[in-house]
Amino acid sequence: MTNPKVSYLVFDVETIADGELIGRTKYSDENLTGDEAAARYREELMAKFGRDVLPPTWVLPTSVCIAKVANDFRLLDIVALDAPQYRPFEMAKMFWQGWQHYQRPAFVTFNGRGYDMPVMELAAFRYGISIPAWFNVKSKSFEQSRNRYNIDRHIDLQDFFSNFSAMRVSGGLNLLANLIGKPGKSGVDGSQVQQMYDDGLLEEINDYCRCDVLDTYFVFLRSRVLTGELTLIQEQQLIDEVHAWLEERASQSPAYSHYLENWGDWEAPALTLESSDEA
Repeated sequence: MTNPKVSYLVFDVETIADGELIGRTKYSDENLTGDEAAARYREELMAKFGRDVLPPTWVLPTSVCIAKVANDFRLLDIVALDAPQYRPFEMAKMFWQGWQHYQRPAFVTFNGRGYDMPVMELAAFRYGISIPAWFNVKSKSFEQSRNRYNIDRHIDLQDFFSNFSAMRVSGGLNLLANLIGKPGKSGVDGSQVQQMYDDGLLEEINDYCRCDVLDTYFVFLRSRVLTGELTLIQEQQLIDEVHAWLEERASQSPAYSHYLENWGDWEAPALTLESSDEA
């Protein structure tokens, strides 16, 4: 059998502060260390916005996890780039090389257009990685990979559910995952990543990232039920397959073990299933 075509790359990125860059650009006259500059900036963000998530311009990727998904929406694999070293340059290089290698499948994210994708684009800029097929700025507007409405290149599920920001998806990925019986945020959230990194918990960060990718994948499946690309029966069959896939790997993966421990089954209303059968 030939290998199935990878048609979608469902991915998530976790980041840490680039303290040296923050110090050079925001506090150049204060002679702060990288750690001091990052702490100062986070304190300012917390005081102003009530949260200290750094913008994509002042961070480095510390985890890039990707689910490879076939054209029939089956999960083929989940990978954490550059494990176990998790070096920013190597992760950025592998990310863009992988996209080219699999013949430019569609990226799938949740709020990736506002965060994850800019992180990876800026990493390409920082490290001098050429990706003309992504920055195809001389193509017709609707054919450009970065065009907000070009879902052949990037499906941002936040855009999908918010109708391109016509409304706010309050609760985000965590809420949508919980609506369909998946764990969502369970034990760790993005605000803890910097401290985890400082404590040397790189594997734990990547485990958290893998779980976010799984949530994104399952929300993606349900979105394809809405678009009619999957029936509800087909979606549930795919979910059962992934559950078995996780069980096979749980003994060797704390991430998958944790995900299964927090797994919740979604019960479809009888009328919904009947409608799906009739279709």
